[in-house]
Amino acid sequence: MAADGQCSLPASWRPVTLTHVEYPAGDLSGHLLAYLSLSPVFVIVGFVTLIIFKRELHTISFLGGLALNEGVNWLIKHVVQEPRPCGGLHGSVGTKYGMPSSHSQFMWFFSVYSFLFLYLRMHQTNNARFLDLLWRHVLSLALLTAAFLVSYSRVYLRYHTWSQVLYGGVAGSLMAIAWFVITQEVLTPLFPRIASWPISEFFLIRDTSLIPNVLWFEYTVTRAEARNRQRKLGTKLQ
Repeated sequence: MAADGQCSLPASWRPVTLTHVEYPAGDLSGHLLAYLSLSPVFVIVGFVTLIIFKRELHTISFLGGLALNEGVNWLIKHVVQEPRPCGGLHGSVGTKYGMPSSHSQFMWFFSVYSFLFLYLRMHQTNNARFLDLLWRHVLSLALLTAAFLVSYSRVYLRYHTWSQVLYGGVAGSLMAIAWFVITQEVLTPLFPRIASWPISEFFLIRDTSLIPNVLWFEYTVTRAEARNRQRKLGTKLQ
């Protein structure tokens, strides 16, 4: 147990604002939207996990675009300096400025870039199966819906006005389109060279730009290797 002297610290205490979201007590919708507004945190965790286990250059570039998008949002906020609604109802936010919404800008960047990736980066084939196209449409719709709901949650919870989330969505979408073009036209041609660097080989960083369906490729290669090893093991046991 803490001693009495430890409970009377003179310094003020501050919450970790990255995951601190307030909602009206007893409001189930607000409670659900508060969790939904944490989506950017979940996305970042997902990206870090993918990079650690996959170490693919396009994923690293995608995360770099998200980081640049956040930097642009911070810059715009401190240039415009438009306050949050309701006189700063929530005191535990990272910045007192609300134009544009960083959550909205982040999610629309992520959703629009993913949309472009699904329909333009993943090479189309003439014999694309119906289910392949269906999951692509469903995933795109889910991403755009998530972006809208996160934007709506920031208005519902009084963290932003409609104009702040609208401009955040526009900024994030434009940034996503610009970064996608840069990645495709400038960075992707450099990926083979970057992947051949000694430091890239040391950290097992790879380039899968020329593989149309990485998931299917990894599945077939892993299955073939597993069967090959199984045959060798069976031969040794005979």
